Amino acid sequence: MAAAAQYRANQQGSPAEVVERHGELVRRIAHHLAARLPASVEIDDLVQAGMLGLIEAARNFQSDQGAAFETYASIRIRGAMIDEIRRGDWVPRSVHRRYRDLVAATREVEQRTGQAATAQQVAAELGVSLDEYHAMVENSARGQLVSLDAHMDEHDGEARVASRGTATPERAFEQSAFRDALAEAIAGLPERERLVLSLYYEQELNLREIGAVLGVSESRVCQIHGQAAVRLRARLADWHRDDGDDDDHDLP
Repeated sequence: MAAAAQYRANQQGSPAEVVERHGELVRRIAHHLAARLPASVEIDDLVQAGMLGLIEAARNFQSDQGAAFETYASIRIRGAMIDEIRRGDWVPRSVHRRYRDLVAATREVEQRTGQAATAQQVAAELGVSLDEYHAMVENSARGQLVSLDAHMDEHDGEARVASRGTATPERAFEQSAFRDALAEAIAGLPERERLVLSLYYEQELNLREIGAVLGVSESRVCQIHGQAAVRLRARLADWHRDDGDDDDHDLP
């Protein structure tokens, strides 16, 4: 135990040293999140929240849990930023309502047809034009950033489980089952939606960079990401209900 404590002290150092060593990680995550947020959200606010998450990660990191510090810290940094965004509550209630409508319409179409719902089908289900549908998806994508990212972090493997000192076997099983359900839902997404999620979450490209890869605009990438998020929420709706949480921000 003493050796582990000494290891942490040697590796992390003082809060100032931790910030200096890993500050770029915080800034990278902040810019990654900000790409899908309104201009009213200040990068500096995200960075400040992320720095606090970084310091907290350094205090709580346990090297014997098998996760690299940057992996563990990234989750805590992102979580701190998401908490800061949630406190701001900048998403209008109307956007949340439209998002729920999108999810319900997508779920209805896919259950009826047994296939991935197209934009045209969901727009028809909602009784709106295709342009209106795309605007709803893009607005919802930015409004639901916190939800999808929070849930991906919440179920992001052993590092997250290890960070919870009170994690129970039941909780670990639930996380494993959710990851399996999420993986299956993602595997069933249209190819372009899978690619956008992979580039954003695994390769950590921002929307502009993904647009350059796909040869489309940043706005179009946001729409594709939004469609994927809506589809995942619709397919994982049972998990949401089981949580007993009706908060508009939660996804799936």
